[in-house]
Amino acid sequence: MKDPRQVLRTLLISEKSLASREKNNDYVFEVDRNANKIDIKNAIEKLYHVKVEKVMTMNNPGKQRRMGRYRPGFTPEWKKAIVKLAKDQKIVEFENL
Repeated sequence: MKDPRQVLRTLLISEKSLASREKNNDYVFEVDRNANKIDIKNAIEKLYHVKVEKVMTMNNPGKQRRMGRYRPGFTPEWKKAIVKLAKDQKIVEFENL
């Protein structure tokens, strides 16, 4: 079993994620690229003591950016997870955001 703190990187805060949290009880996290849905579910249940109902993941490719005048570069690739908690469950640490 993977360490939960290595699986979850950070909570993603945007207008869309905050609206989804209020409407659907969804939380959006940046996660390790090698983590699967089971790892993410276990990490959230262990760290925050909540019941996870569903996990959806997305791989976001790196975008091309210029590094200097002619040389192209890329931003890092990363993985996002949308976690739906069971009804009447909340992560208390993130309610003030």
